Amino acid sequence: MKKALVIGVGPLNGLGGQLCRKIANNNFEVFVAGRTRSSLDNVVNTILNDGNKAIPIVVDATDENQIKNMIKDIGPGLDFAVYNVGNNRPGKIVEMDANYFRESWESGCFGGFLFAKEVIKTFLLEKTAGTLIFTGASASLRGKSNFGAFNSAKGALRNLAQALAKEYAENSIHVCHVIVDGGLAGERIKQRLSDFEERVKEGKLINIESVTDAYMFLYNQNKDAWTFELDVRTSQENW
Repeated sequence: MKKALVIGVGPLNGLGGQLCRKIANNNFEVFVAGRTRSSLDNVVNTILNDGNKAIPIVVDATDENQIKNMIKDIGPGLDFAVYNVGNNRPGKIVEMDANYFRESWESGCFGGFLFAKEVIKTFLLEKTAGTLIFTGASASLRGKSNFGAFNSAKGALRNLAQALAKEYAENSIHVCHVIVDGGLAGERIKQRLSDFEERVKEGKLINIESVTDAYMFLYNQNKDAWTFELDVRTSQENW
């Protein structure tokens, strides 16, 4: 059985959690990685109850040694990896603590470098034609007022992903970047929006199931017609 790794997994009803479940349903053993054990256990238990295989890994995406140990513990057979880490909290630049900006960049981009480095090393060592996908946002392409830290991190991550895609295509390694342009109809937004259900009915929030389908579409592409970047949004999104 092939192995998949998703890092940046939070609530079950979030992109990371639902992506793990979708990948597991496609006959993968899924390694579910994130910071909070209780959230990981919830995702893993759901996958196990579906009759599939999953293992939780508590990890800090910005810690190089933890990333190296995680890849080592997964062992041979890794074929699909997703970097889904990021933080989009707002803040004005002149009022922003330098540590906050640094932390946003570290989780948004530096962690992506650490993750990609170890994943691609594994693909190369095992001669695997693997797939590595980075989760982006509209901030990957443009700056937005009050989101300077998030914008800079996501823009840098996109450039990193593109460089990796070009650097390792000759090794049959497919590197992709998915721009999620809009709010996801998941647990985090549900807790913040009083009109969540109304927005879902009106089609103003992105269906997470549809986004996970897009990730699997990228994984299943033939290398004679690869996609590097794919953007997803609702039909009502102003872009």
